[in-house]
Amino acid sequence: MYPAEIVQPMKEELTENGFSELLNGAEVEAQLKKDGTTLVMINSVCGCSAGTARPGVLMAVHNATHKPDFLATSFAGFDTDAVQTLRQHLLPYPPSSPAIALFKNGSLVHYIERHQIEGRSAQMIANNLLSAFEQYCN
Repeated sequence: MYPAEIVQPMKEELTENGFSELLNGAEVEAQLKKDGTTLVMINSVCGCSAGTARPGVLMAVHNATHKPDFLATSFAGFDTDAVQTLRQHLLPYPPSSPAIALFKNGSLVHYIERHQIEGRSAQMIANNLLSAFEQYCN
């Protein structure tokens, strides 16, 4: 598990912009039972991927005409129970962090894995999410 002092600034990048933390499995299950759309960012310390994923997610949320009803985040390697529960809802995709998932009424409708984040700019990630928001967040 990562030390809190390393993780906290990366968590705050999202929580200070309206994301709720999902800290355990029960919180994940409760969130995914809600009607509507939920965007979940599985946060990570990985500088190469998470360093563009977080800004890309924020760019998409701030610029979207159609936004998810709920914004949530869990941190891989720190919020272990929550991430493990989330990953059950992401099957058949293998574990990936960072990763970005869009759920509608509890069902996964759009997913961006780490390999789709690596080497991409924040703008490219935002554009991917904006297309998903247009399709699923009405």
